[in-house]
This record gives sequence, structure tokens and C-alpha cells, in this order.
Amino acid sequence: MRLKNKVAIVTGSGQGLGEAMAKALAAEGASVAVVDIVLDNALAVVDQIRSQGGDAIGLKLDVANREEVQNVAKTILEKYGRIDILINNAGIIRPAMLTKMTEEQWDVVINVHLKGSFNCLQAVAPFMIEQKYGKIVNIISAAGFRGSVGQINYSSAKAGIIGLTKSAAKELGRYNITVNALGPGAATKMTENIRKDQRFSEQYLDKLLLRRWAEPSEIAPAAVFLASDDSSYMTGEIINVDGGYSI
Repeated sequence: MRLKNKVAIVTGSGQGLGEAMAKALAAEGASVAVVDIVLDNALAVVDQIRSQGGDAIGLKLDVANREEVQNVAKTILEKYGRIDILINNAGIIRPAMLTKMTEEQWDVVINVHLKGSFNCLQAVAPFMIEQKYGKIVNIISAAGFRGSVGQINYSSAKAGIIGLTKSAAKELGRYNITVNALGPGAATKMTENIRKDQRFSEQYLDKLLLRRWAEPSEIAPAAVFLASDDSSYMTGEIINVDGGYSI
């Protein structure tokens, strides 16, 4: 098991891609903190992990709330004594065209994606620095470097996370902490409307070199790779697992 004796936090892991990554980390031996803004979803994933012989705890967390993030990090540290892996996955969408987007739609998406990733990273970094080890994986999107019509808030947030990833990699590398970004294909709950709406799905599929949708289970192994020592000499990098969409 590649992650035996490691402790991982996966945000937004009560469903979808986050759930798949949490389960994949647990299957590799990690103790996983399944954190989600909907506690019942997190606890359901914990039950599934435990039923397979894994170790997990479920915690409620709004990543945009700095105090909540700090408290959750302390709770995990008190239980396990260390934090080795952070996967910043929590996210939401509030689509609207540029001229119609409200300030609330802009703020909430930026706060969850960009501020939330920063909050979580800042909360765990001191512990990782002290133990001279850490693996941070930030979930991004091709929208962050290609843009996306009707989602200028989401695209801006993901572009910001790319900058966050590279800056954090430069600051934390000296402490044996790697910081990388993972760009998944349309396998998240946020892309469900695209997959189900024929108007959008056909346009999207035409841009996929593999001509099919992704399954969360196809993305999760890349997260395990970035969270494991198999990627020990990689930092500040972006790995896209998106069926060729990004090119």
C-alpha cells in the first residue's frame, strides 16, 4: 500500500470526484478525513470506506470559512497526530454571462474555490513544515487556462488556483512539501448538467479526443499518484486527465 500510515484530507468528498479520490486514498492505506459542507454525505462515504476495511472520519466543513478550516485541521491533528496529504477539491458553480453575473455569484465561487483552497493550504502547511513532509493536490480545470463562456467566476477561480499552486510549490519545496495541480475531465458533479443536456454535451464531446465522458474512478488514480511518493520529485506541475480536452 503506497499510502500506509499517511493521513489525508479531501475537501468536497461527500460525492462525485471527491468521493472517488477519498476512497482511492483509503484503498492505498491512508487514513482519510472526508470533509464536506453536507455532513450526511461525508458520513455516508466514511461508512463505505470502513466497510472495505479502511480508516476514515467525516467532518462538516465550509472551506470558505477560515475559522472552520482551522478547527477541522486541529481536530484531524488531534486524532491522528499528523497531516500528510491535502486534496483541495471542494467547489461550486454559479453560471451567468458576464453582463448578468451578480456580485454574489462572483464572490461565492471565488470564495469556495480560490479562498477555500488557500484557507486549507494555510491551515495544514505549518504541520507539514514541522514534519518536513507533505503532499498537496489542487483540483483545477481547463477553464482556468482556456476560459469558459458563462463561467467567468469559475474560470477566474481556477486560474487563480494555478497561480496558487506554483507559488506554494516555490515556498514549500525547501520543506519537502510538493504542491501540484490536477485537471480532471468532465467527471465531477458540477459538469452533470453539461453531460445531460444534449445541446451542450455534443459540443463538449466533439472537443474530447477520446470521444467519451470520464468516470471519477479514472481520475482518482492520478490523485493517488500525486499524493504518494511515486511523485516525490514533482512539484509545481499540472497533470490533466481530461481525455485530451485541454489540448
